[in-house]
Amino acid sequence: MKNQPFHKRLGFALTGIRYAWRGEKSFRVQLVAALSVVLVLIWTQPSMVWWALLLICTGMVLAAELLNTALEAVVDHLHPEIHPAIGLAKDCAAGAVLVLSVTAACVFIAFLADTFLPA
Repeated sequence: MKNQPFHKRLGFALTGIRYAWRGEKSFRVQLVAALSVVLVLIWTQPSMVWWALLLICTGMVLAAELLNTALEAVVDHLHPEIHPAIGLAKDCAAGAVLVLSVTAACVFIAFLADTFLPA
């Protein structure tokens, strides 16, 4: 499986994104939020710094959602029974998504304040 051609690796990545889109409501919500942020950026046309900050934040949230989905799929497959350690691992992964989501929301609020509140 190592050293596959680029088009195959891209296909694997897109399969993972499709899996998350179909199976994870949280991923769909986060993706809609990310697209909304991009639309607001297009509408307001802020400086490149705001584009960079907000796109980094949205990308990190989506990546965290994908990693959380991957972790859940692996542990559910390897150990389908309920176990406290597995529950804790899943909770920590969900907590990472929450921390990144709150951070992204705070950056977006700072952007809105900078854009719409008088100086």
